[in-house]
Amino acid sequence: MNNDALMEKLVALCKRRGFIFPGSEIYGGLTGTWDYGPLGALLKQNIKQEWWKSMVQLRSDVVGVDAAIMMNPEVWKASGHLEAFTDPLVECMACHSRFRADKKEEIEIHEKTHNEKVEWTNPKKFNLLVEAKLGVIEGEKQTVYLRGEITQGVFVNFENVVSSTRVKIPFGIAQIGKAFRNEITPGNFTYRSREFEQMELEFFVRPEDKEGNKWFDYWKKERMSWYVSLGFNKEKLRFRKHEDDERAHYAKFAEDIEYDAPFGWSEFEGIHHRGDWDLSRHKLSYTDENGEKLVPWVIETSGGVDRSLLFFLLDSYKDDPSTSSGQARTVLKLHPRLAPYKVAVFPLLANKEELVKKAQGIYNDLKPQFMTAWDARGNIGKRYLSQDEAGTPWCVTVDFQTLEDDTVTVRDRDTAKQERVKIERLAGYISNKLS
Repeated sequence: MNNDALMEKLVALCKRRGFIFPGSEIYGGLTGTWDYGPLGALLKQNIKQEWWKSMVQLRSDVVGVDAAIMMNPEVWKASGHLEAFTDPLVECMACHSRFRADKKEEIEIHEKTHNEKVEWTNPKKFNLLVEAKLGVIEGEKQTVYLRGEITQGVFVNFENVVSSTRVKIPFGIAQIGKAFRNEITPGNFTYRSREFEQMELEFFVRPEDKEGNKWFDYWKKERMSWYVSLGFNKEKLRFRKHEDDERAHYAKFAEDIEYDAPFGWSEFEGIHHRGDWDLSRHKLSYTDENGEKLVPWVIETSGGVDRSLLFFLLDSYKDDPSTSSGQARTVLKLHPRLAPYKVAVFPLLANKEELVKKAQGIYNDLKPQFMTAWDARGNIGKRYLSQDEAGTPWCVTVDFQTLEDDTVTVRDRDTAKQERVKIERLAGYISNKLS
């Protein structure tokens, strides 16, 4: 399958099955915004839960925060965002479309849409921060900014976290939350959006070169391993080092985790050595157990929830033309821990009351433990195919043998193989598969 076809099929699947919808669609939409439907909301929540479990729950050196989206404008002045959070912008003088000056490929594609040579304005800087107004009286409202990154919410709470917990260097503060940017050319489905969600760790270490380098390498390995553990094809992941002229204003050095997407190698998580830029700009410091006052360095891991979700979908999307039943199928081979529904329960026949009643009992027993789907529509083959598209790892079918021996048929999504499992063992069977 070529790249364009894959993207078209995935976008269609996301709309049809309720993963992702265009934002405000009934009013013509709003470019660069997306809504997550029933399956997409579950998948997104599962990604965040797995990240939080890995970064906070299973570690003794990381705590979490959830900072406000709107902050005092002085935060963005101190952090350098009002001055440095900019991109060069050029405008097509023929149609007034605007593009980032550093996106040469997009500019070349745009030029090919015109019959005559395109003239461009000189590059102009624009700020990526989204402005908002606070206040009730017109003319007296305060200009604030929707955060362009969630990072600063950690730094402004640094002293609060240190004083309210027992954390000691080295330690981290983790956060998941929304961010907003004046993206000029949103595109590639959800990849480049104006509203998005980030999952970030700020890890504070002593300000020595060896210490910073050690933890930078450590977090590179940890973050790559996390994605691979959740099913990513290793061959489609790589690190890319930032060159001197592309590093963010705060970074001593930085590397991205990139995915080989249909639109090219694309970044979806960055590991950054921020030095003491942030804490020193906010005039914050740390006093250790010996009374020494220091300004810690920061190693940051910053991943995009939406970008990760898109790449999980792309990586798991498979067209299987030859199944054991002879029917072609589309299947999302999502890692079971990420799958929106873990299990689906069917009665073999929807018009047999005893089968329906038995299946509903199993459904009600499983639902408190797992996200469980119910489906009694159409024939059993179509129900299997429907759950394959949704990424459901296991389908449980109640048939006439169930009424005799209290066993059910459990079908595996990836192999389409079936086995009989005792109803009393069903919850344990699924739990073991998820572990």
